[in-house]
Amino acid sequence: MSDDIFQGYKGRALEVMMKFNARVWAKVKVDTTRGVFEGTILPRAENTDDKHLVLKFFTGYNIGVDTETITDITELGYKKAVYHIPEKEFPYTAGKPNVKLLGTGGTIASRLDYRTGAVIPAFSPGELYGAVPELADICNLTTEKLFAVFSENMGPEQYKKLAIAIGNEIEKGIDGIIIGHGTDTMHYTSAALNFMVQNSPVPIVLVGSQRSSDRPSSDAALNLMHAATAAGHGDIAEVMVCMFGPTSDEYAFLHRGTRVRKMHSSYRSTFRTIGDTPLATVTRAGVVPIKTEYNHRRKDRNVTILPYFEEKVAMIYYYTNMHPDMIDSIVDNGYKGIVIIGTGLGHVNKPIYPAIERAIAKGVAIYMTVQTLWGYVHMFVYDTGRDLMAKGIVPAENMLPETAYIKLSWALGQTNDLEKVKEIMLTPINGETTPREPYNGYLIYQGGVPEVEEFIKNFHK
Repeated sequence: MSDDIFQGYKGRALEVMMKFNARVWAKVKVDTTRGVFEGTILPRAENTDDKHLVLKFFTGYNIGVDTETITDITELGYKKAVYHIPEKEFPYTAGKPNVKLLGTGGTIASRLDYRTGAVIPAFSPGELYGAVPELADICNLTTEKLFAVFSENMGPEQYKKLAIAIGNEIEKGIDGIIIGHGTDTMHYTSAALNFMVQNSPVPIVLVGSQRSSDRPSSDAALNLMHAATAAGHGDIAEVMVCMFGPTSDEYAFLHRGTRVRKMHSSYRSTFRTIGDTPLATVTRAGVVPIKTEYNHRRKDRNVTILPYFEEKVAMIYYYTNMHPDMIDSIVDNGYKGIVIIGTGLGHVNKPIYPAIERAIAKGVAIYMTVQTLWGYVHMFVYDTGRDLMAKGIVPAENMLPETAYIKLSWALGQTNDLEKVKEIMLTPINGETTPREPYNGYLIYQGGVPEVEEFIKNFHK
């Protein structure tokens, strides 16, 4: 047998495959001391152990079978899989809205690399039509691959290029824009674009997926369809995040880009609007607004692009017993701004007061947010808060920490005048601070409580 049929297998695993004449991509029945398993033998990643045979069940899920337990392997069939979706020319239909998909990478455009066993951003945006042909029923889609990076590698360079690209597309007459983006830092990008792209006449929808396209539970296809519907047919002309509402496939939420946050590492319904309600729900049938106040779609091509960003801004999560050198080291390295994520209503310990005074004296802009995420900074309630304000720290009201970091970076990218920075920071642009939080803007239900369990049983998660 050639090495091609053993792709990645070595050692004990290779011995077992050779013993039973098993090969990669064969559909097999594997008898083990722990039961019988049926599935397709997958290639083995090169950096993994030699003690397991990897099967993809016919349901689409993968399992590793300990080779020490295998007693027999019977081949049931063979078909070599191709884990590449070819690009297809997107059909044009007169009368449908024209939507532009700007690709940045992330799980919305990914596949499994069996060489390493990792999910990689390997689909070009044009391949998305090959994966989700239903998009042609929603809009006329054109695509452009701006970047191919995981979202942790997104930063000011990408934010600026995205903002400029969005401005160009709006000027050319596009009806809506989708941005394919990894979920981990999507809320940073959505905040940045809210500040850099103002008064847009069309929807700008960031979308991603929690699970890669090769998984049966992937949310990629449905998220893309929902995003295309919002971008092409929706009336909300803002920078939004479009992701699953409940964990089921019922609908997606459209979240305002300055008030959204990723709240779970793996749930498909990971994104939540904090301190407010989502803008709308969306299905393939259309967009249903939740809020009554939002920026409406317009027919003009007017948009303001402000691609500014100061990279020397830090975000510090305060913890008990924090030492002053945490602040000093940031200032000594030339940082111009600091967002502190403080306890309670916006507090830190007294030992770092001198470091804060030194930072303020050197012209560093320092803003306070809260670790609770929900709620406002109220630094005038206790002596600690009053002392910190007297030293020059500015309360950032109910701005989310990540949004405050992005906005301070954007403000300092325009001016070093701290009074002008303060004016920019405390003047709402699109919901990053609000006069009040609605009564239903803070809902965290605790599992195990009888009435909550009854709600979950009768409705859904």
